[in-house]
This record gives sequence, C-alpha cells and structure tokens, in this order.
Amino acid sequence: MNLLSKRTKIICTIGPSSSNEKMITELIQNGMDIARLNFSHSSHEEHKRVFDLIRICEQRSGRSIAILADLQGPKIRTGKIENGMIQLKNGDNLLVNTDADFLGTKVEIGCTYPGLVEDLEVGHKVLVDDGKLIFKVISKEKEKALLEVIVGGDLKSNKGINLPGTPVSAPALTEKDIEDLKFAMQLGVDYIALSFVRRASDIELARQYLKGTFIGLIAKIERPEAVKNIDEIIKVSDAIMIARGDMGVELDTEKVPIIQKELIRKLNLAGKPVITATQMLES
Repeated sequence: MNLLSKRTKIICTIGPSSSNEKMITELIQNGMDIARLNFSHSSHEEHKRVFDLIRICEQRSGRSIAILADLQGPKIRTGKIENGMIQLKNGDNLLVNTDADFLGTKVEIGCTYPGLVEDLEVGHKVLVDDGKLIFKVISKEKEKALLEVIVGGDLKSNKGINLPGTPVSAPALTEKDIEDLKFAMQLGVDYIALSFVRRASDIELARQYLKGTFIGLIAKIERPEAVKNIDEIIKVSDAIMIARGDMGVELDTEKVPIIQKELIRKLNLAGKPVITATQMLES
C-alpha cells in the first residue's frame, strides 16, 4: 500500500480490546488505513493471529489496509516491584541497579538496561512513567546508582525510564528487535517502525535485514539526538514518525509542537510520509 495515495491516513493500534474480527471490521469501515502491531507487547503467536485476522477483514472489506510492525527498541524499564507498587515522597533516596530480575522495594529497584549505571553521571535526571516521577543522580558505584526523589508518586513495575541529557550507549537494535524484525518479515508486514532512532546508521543497520523485500522502514523520532540528526535520518528512511510521548519526556514539553511542525515541513519538502503519533485522541 502506498502511503502517498492520499494526503492523510489514519493509523490504529490493534490492542487487546480491538484484536477481534468485529472491532477490526468496524475500524476498517470507519476509515482505518494502517493497522499497527505493537511488538513491545504480546507473543509472536498472538501477533500472527491478529495479522491473519486483519488480512481476512481486509479482503472482505474490499479496501487495502497496510500493516505496521512497531519494534520496541532499546526501551529502558523498571523491574518488578514488590506488591506491584511502592510510594515515594519528595526527598526520599532510592538505589537502582541493572538486575532486571531484582524484586524492587522502597530501598532499591532493578531495571532492564545493563548499561544504565555506566551511562549516568552525578547530577543527571532520571524520569520514570512518562515523567510522572523525577529523580536526580546523587552518586554511583559500579553496579548501582543512588537517586534522590525530586517529584514523588507511585512507582510501578515495568514502567518506562527516560534519561534526558544522558547519551545512552544501548544498541540501536536489541536482540529482541532483531527477532521481531525477522518475524515481521516472515509475516509480510508493509512497514516496520524503529524506536529510539538516533542516527542514519540505525536505519541502515535495520535495512540490511530487509534486503530483497519491499518493506518500508519508518524512523521514530523521540530522542534529542534524532532531532539533531534529522536530515541524515530522512535521507535513509521511507517515512518518519514523530513519537510525541517519549519526545515530550526527553525534551522540554513546550518545544515539542515547534519540533513537530518543523519535522512535518522537512518531510513534506522531501516528499516522504510523516506520522504524528501519541495522544492523538487526547489532544
């Protein structure tokens, strides 16, 4: 499916509440052009079931529906928390380690990124759960960092961690991403979106796996490095997604609308599709 056949498309994420024949049919009837499969969640078996169901509903509808596989990328998350949640107040101290299987308490939690402590420096900010909780690095050892709670709240298991201002050394494609990318190729998706792209080489790396296919690569722009390197990223990408959720955490919120408009302008000039995503219904 050609994203340029008309100027505006509607992308719908197919999740647990919509991954049934009735709902997918209704989405197609009401204007869905692209179905998004979020590879941050669900098994390959479940994604195949939903993929096949979309194709069945597409055939019955007489419309062409593209399918987009959205890879998780090097997303950093909190580990498991004792009883699912802990309450933190402003001024509390919290240790964070790099053991993804560590059962977190009010004293110490784990995270999914082995390089977290190495990348952090004293004074850096650590944001959790889309910026709802804010911490500052007080000190660090080889495998642990001590954080002070600047803005407290309820800290839950498996919540996203953002490190604004911290150069993250995580690979562009994780082992999970590579497995998911190969699986998405086997399914025959139309587009694959790469999360947390930083530079053109991230796209070129993924492109090597797609040789011999017509699958389009979408670069998700959500980090300051990506905004800085946007011109080179546009050149090697088939489309760009402005992922406003993580961008709004990594950058000052008031800058996001300005960046959004500038990226849309650049993509229009380049003649390539641009997707604005996150909080579309809320906004």
